[in-house]
Amino acid sequence: MQDQPAAKDLVLAVREFLENVAMPKLEGHDAFHARVAANALAIVERELAIAPDSNAEEAARLRGLLGEDGSLHDLNVKLCDAISDGRMTLDTQGLADHLWLTTLTKLAIDQPRYAAYRRAKDTIAELDA
Repeated sequence: MQDQPAAKDLVLAVREFLENVAMPKLEGHDAFHARVAANALAIVERELAIAPDSNAEEAARLRGLLGEDGSLHDLNVKLCDAISDGRMTLDTQGLADHLWLTTLTKLAIDQPRYAAYRRAKDTIAELDA
């Protein structure tokens, strides 16, 4: 067990410092770099929150698609090989859904304010309702 504070708390503290203390005092190029750093930390925050569960879900989907076990990385390599050599296509049952869910998860981490992501997320929520 790691002592406190946790990585997510440290990242949050640094991001909030940049946004609330440093950035208001900066101008020009320095302000731009502070915004970039704050955005990078926000991505790390979302990855720490989302990735553990989503990686487990992705690996489970890949095991189902490929019919074999392995690390997430190895399963993704095998999926890429299967798509590349034509053993799997969008007609393969479950592949399109897997690719869609994986893409949505990556957008949730990298670009959660991306308009197309928000529309897709809203559409999925409506279908689930």
